[in-house]
Amino acid sequence: MRIAVFDLDGTITRHDTFVPYVLRLLARRPWQLLRLLGLVPSLLGFLLRIADHGAVKAALLRHTLRGRPRAELEAWTNAFVPDVIARGTFPRALEVIARHRAAGDRLVLLSASPDLYVPAIARALGFDEAICTGVRWEADRLDGALATPNCRGEEKARRIRALREQHPGATIVAYANGPADFPHLQIVDEPLLVNGVPGTRRRAKRLGIPIGFWR
Repeated sequence: MRIAVFDLDGTITRHDTFVPYVLRLLARRPWQLLRLLGLVPSLLGFLLRIADHGAVKAALLRHTLRGRPRAELEAWTNAFVPDVIARGTFPRALEVIARHRAAGDRLVLLSASPDLYVPAIARALGFDEAICTGVRWEADRLDGALATPNCRGEEKARRIRALREQHPGATIVAYANGPADFPHLQIVDEPLLVNGVPGTRRRAKRLGIPIGFWR
C-alpha cells in the first residue's frame, strides 16, 4: 500500500488559503475589516517570538469569525473552495494527485489550515482523508479557539507517525514546500520538496530531500 501525503498551501495552491478565506468573507461587509485591528497584540507577540503560529491563527479566528453560525461558514466554504481550485492551484499538483489516484494510492491532505474548509478541498480533489487544524464550536457557532494543536512542524510529523500506526507496512510519499515541513519530510519514505525558496532548497539538499518545481 502507498499513501500520498500532500501539503496544501504553496504545494497544491499557489498561496496561503486561510487569510484569503477570512478576508474575502469580511470584505462582503467592509466595515468588518476593522476587526483585524484586534490582531495587533498577537502579531507583535509573534514578532517578539512570544507567540507562535498557532496563537496567531487562533487570534485571527477569535477577532474575525467568532460567533459566526455554522451554516453561514459552510455556505462561504462552498463558494470559496471551487474558486480556489479553479484559479489558485498548480496544474502540476493536480496532475500528480490524479496520477496517485489512478495508481490506487491512498490520498491524504495534511495542512496547518483549519477544518473550516480543508476537508471540503480534500473532497473536491478526491482525497481519502484530510488531516488539519481543528477549530472549536459552541453549539452551532464558531468559538474562535483551536480544538487541536496547530498542525504544523512537529505536529505534522506526529500525524505522519499516527498514519504509520494505522497503516503498518505502507510506503508514505510526501509533497510539501516550506521549512516547517522538514520534520515530516524527513520521516517519510519518499519526500519531495516542491517550489521551495532558495534557502529552503539549500537545506533540503543538505538533508538529502529531493527537490521539484510545480507550475
